[in-house]
Parts: sequence; C-alpha cells; structure tokens
Amino acid sequence: MAELTLAGALNSTLKEQMRKDDRIVVLGEDVGRRGGVFLVTEGLLEEFGPERVIDTPLSEAAIFGVAAGMAIYGLKPIAEVQFFDFAFGGFDQIVSQIAKLRYRTGGQFKAPVIIRGPVAGGIRGGMFHSQHPETYYVHTAGLKVIVPAFPYDAKGLLISALKQEDPVIFMEPKSIYRTIKQEVPDGEFTVPIGKANVLKEGDDVTVISYGAMVHRSLEAAEEAEKEKISVEVIDLRTLMPFDIETILNSVKKTGRVVIVHEAPKTLGFGAEIAAQLAEKALLYLEAPIMRVTGQDTPFPLANEHYYLPTLKRIKNTILKVVNF
Repeated sequence: MAELTLAGALNSTLKEQMRKDDRIVVLGEDVGRRGGVFLVTEGLLEEFGPERVIDTPLSEAAIFGVAAGMAIYGLKPIAEVQFFDFAFGGFDQIVSQIAKLRYRTGGQFKAPVIIRGPVAGGIRGGMFHSQHPETYYVHTAGLKVIVPAFPYDAKGLLISALKQEDPVIFMEPKSIYRTIKQEVPDGEFTVPIGKANVLKEGDDVTVISYGAMVHRSLEAAEEAEKEKISVEVIDLRTLMPFDIETILNSVKKTGRVVIVHEAPKTLGFGAEIAAQLAEKALLYLEAPIMRVTGQDTPFPLANEHYYLPTLKRIKNTILKVVNF
C-alpha cells in the first residue's frame, strides 16, 4: 500500500486499468508527451503508445465528439479537459449527444465516456481556470457527476466510473492534487457511486461539502469543537446521484445544517440539498439551512480569497446556526 497524492492516485489508476482493459483510450490536449497540465497522464504515452494515448487539437468539441464515437463502437474513452472551464467549448457534444445517446436510441447505443479534469480555484488561475461548474452537468439528465476529495476515493470512484455504461463527469479539485496524501491500496477496488462518506460524527450540526472544501470544512469543525460544538462532516463524493439518505439521517440527529461549496450561491448544488431537506426533514430542523459558497460574480484573479469559502466564514456560519 503506497501513500499517494490525489494526482498520483489517478495516474496509477489509469495505468492499472489500461493494462487490464485494452478498450480504454485516453485523449485530450497534451495528455501524451506533456502528461497533462497537472501530469495526471504522465507516462501513459510511453507505456501504451499513441493509439491509446492521443494528443488532440485544441478543440473540446472535437475531443468529446470523437470520444462519443469511440464509445458507440465499443471503446472506453477517457477524455481529459485541461481545465473544466474549457469544457464549455464542447458543451453541446456533452448535453445534446453524449448524455442523451442511450435514451434517444432506446438503449441500442450507450456512451460510456468519462470526461475528467481539474476544477475549482485555489491556484490563482483567474476566471477562466477556476470555475466549479458542476451544476450544469448535474442538471443534465443522463450524466453522473463525481467530485473526489481524497486519493483513496479518487481511485475507487474512477474504477467505478470505468465500469459504468453511461457517461461520467469526473471533476478533480486542482488545489488538492498534491497537497493531500493518503494510503491507497494496490490493485482494484471500488467506491460506490452515489454513496456519501461521514468523515466525522457529531451531534450539534451537520456540515455537508465536496471537493476541496471538504478539507476546509474539517478544519472548521475542529475549530468549532474548541468551543464545545460537536460537528458532523459529510463528504458527498458524488453529486449525481447523491446520497440524500445519509444526509437525512445526519440532519435528523443534529437538527442543523451548513452546506459548503466553491460554486456561486445562486442555484449552486447547495440549493438542491436545501430544497430536499425542506421537503423531507423540515420538522427536524432547529435552525435555518445555511450555505457558505463562492460569490455570484466571475472568479477573481488577485482576490480569490474574497471569493472562496474560508475557514473563518465556515466556522462563523456553524456558530450562527448553532446559536440560532
């Protein structure tokens, strides 16, 4: 069992799975010789050759369109997008073709495409390299959406994604590519898609998050516990489908909820969680559902610390909910 970063876990998983299944093809901009912008595909070209590790032109529409064709003909394409902000260049291929292929053909054709790449802020990348656009994909019927926060989950969820017969959007928080290390077992194992993980149990308030904000939420929980507040922290891991049962069980216990994510507040994924809690757990709530999110503005370059949820903002919101 090796101690790996999130990027390292993804890299080793790609190699392991490509050795086992010659249908897996990786394609994208600079995935070959360069090894990807963040080196997640480093070493793949040397081992598997240019027929299975394909450097493409700078066209997301072409990358996703070709990936769809590969999937129809029986391959298992993994399309990397350099930054998920750039996926908008191939958005029509995702929402109008890949996501709808099984439905429009009555199940005669499937599109087991994985679209993966870095997402979110934390590296001062500015407005075109820092967005967290998960809501667009969650809102598109036919897509599964995954956002791992730990190396172990990254490996297990990527293997689970490769076993799907439907398309998967696999978002990798770039700020934790190499800042988080964890022991990751050798060989194949899976983490179930659609199952959240209770990282820390508590009695006073439930904090729900995903991606890089999971780690900031855990830090805020530790700070709150210094003030005798017991915080339960849930890592969603998967946004579509998402594990409403685990959330409900927690909220029925604590009666208070704080939702943390990087995306803008208005119609962010936290709004869907809040709506479902209002429908299914209203009588268990002892305080308003609170959200700590990114701002309803373009992502800034120099002042991203004003945009992103901070430890202080999360902790203060926990205190506000508990003292309501």
